[in-house]
Amino acid sequence: MPRIRELSFLFITSLAVFLKVYAQRDSSPHKAQFVTVEKGVQLEVLDWGGLGKPIIFLAGSGDTAHAFDNFAPKFNDQHHVYAITRKGFGVSSKPEPANGNYSADRLGDDVLAVIQSLRIERPVLVGHSIAGEELSSIGSRFPNKVSSLIYLDAIASWSFYDPAHPQAEIEMNGIKKRIEEIEGGGVDEQEKLRKLEVAIAAFETVLHQNNEDVKSMPPLPPRPPIGAAMNFGVEKYTTIPVPVLAIVACPHDWSHFFPNDPERRAARLAADTAACSQRAEAFARGVPTARVVRIPNADHYVYRSNEPQVIEELNKFLATLQ
Repeated sequence: MPRIRELSFLFITSLAVFLKVYAQRDSSPHKAQFVTVEKGVQLEVLDWGGLGKPIIFLAGSGDTAHAFDNFAPKFNDQHHVYAITRKGFGVSSKPEPANGNYSADRLGDDVLAVIQSLRIERPVLVGHSIAGEELSSIGSRFPNKVSSLIYLDAIASWSFYDPAHPQAEIEMNGIKKRIEEIEGGGVDEQEKLRKLEVAIAAFETVLHQNNEDVKSMPPLPPRPPIGAAMNFGVEKYTTIPVPVLAIVACPHDWSHFFPNDPERRAARLAADTAACSQRAEAFARGVPTARVVRIPNADHYVYRSNEPQVIEELNKFLATLQ
C-alpha cells in the first residue's frame, strides 16, 4: 500500500495561528467540538448535521477530520454526518507514544468513547486508509456498537489479517510479545524458546519479501514517533461480523511517479496490482458480509479521484441498511 500521502503529517506550531487560518479558509458547513476520550485527551469532532442514520468518517494517517470537508456534506441529506480527528493529529490532543496508546484497539476505543459521549446510536463507520484498523477493531470486538463498516482503500493487513500474506510489522509484534512473555517468567521457557525460533525463521521470509517490495517504492521520509507508534500498533483481525462495503483502488494510479523511469513505474504497477488483488480476494473470502468493489487506476484518496463512483456505491450500500 502506498504511504506517500499518508505520511504527509500536518505539523502545527501554534494553535492560535491554526485556528485563525481555519476560520478564514474552512467553509465546510460543519460545527466543531472537542470530546474527552480519556484523562487529558480530547478529540476534534466535526458535525455536519442531518437526519437519519448517523455516519462517522475517520481519516487516514497524517490527515484530520477536515479531509472530508468536501465529501462528508454530500451525505447529510439522509444521514447525520460526523468526522473525528484521531489523537496525535490536527488540533486533537497529542500524547506522547507510551504503553501502546496508539495501538489499533486503543484508537478504536477512542472512537467508541466519542460515540458514547455524543450518544450516537449504532453509526456507520467510514474509514480511509489506516483507519481501516479502527473499523476492524470496533467491528470485531463490539459489532453491536455499529450498524456497518465502509472501507475506503483501507484493506490491508492492519484491517484484516491474511496469514498467506503476512505483514512485517504484525509479525514483529508477535515476536516481541513472545520475548516479553519469556522475560516475564513463569512459563515453560524451553518450549517458548522453541516456538520463538520458529516464529523468527518465518519472520525472516516476511522481512526479505518486505525489503524486496520496498525497492520499487519511492523513497520515504523517516517516520515520526506517533506515526511509528501507529504503524507498530497494528493488530490481527480475522472476524468482522457486520455488514461491510470495501472500496479498493486496484491497481493504484502510478502515472505521476517515476516520470523518468518507466521500467521502475511498470515494476511498481505490477507489484501493486498483485498486492491489492491479494488483499481484496483475501478480504472477500474472510469477511462473508463484505461487498468488495475494485476501482482500477484510482488514487489512494479514492473518494476524491473517483468521487461520483464512490458516492454511488456508498448510497447503494447505505440504502440496504436497516
